[in-house]
Amino acid sequence: MQNANKGWNDLLPGAVVFPLETEGEKSLDMHQEERKYTDNSSYTLSVAHWRTEKPVHNVEHCINCYFCWVYCPDSSILVRDEKMTGVDYKHCKGCGVCADVCPTNPKSLIMFQDFVTKEDAISQWPAKEKKEKKA
Repeated sequence: MQNANKGWNDLLPGAVVFPLETEGEKSLDMHQEERKYTDNSSYTLSVAHWRTEKPVHNVEHCINCYFCWVYCPDSSILVRDEKMTGVDYKHCKGCGVCADVCPTNPKSLIMFQDFVTKEDAISQWPAKEKKEKKA
């Protein structure tokens, strides 16, 4: 069984799976999509079929605080040039953490059913909630 790909249940406890084809340090300065990944890594395999809801990003309300990027357990929040640019739906599992931690009013990330298009989601976006001033 030389050089054969093994399933997760064929690996011995303590086995190391290398996700990158190159040395890790050489990939540090590259964006995720520029790196060369092995065939059996969590980046090359999609988990989108697990999802029933997806976060939709509304750039008009985003303040680029990066809370969503920091807390996303799947590293599915895309940031370029110091701005949140969207969601990597190939790896997003739809857990909703990004929407929960979003501090804007209204939120710039809201969960919608997976089949809803971005255009339809944006057209359904809630208005800003008015807060009553304390006397």
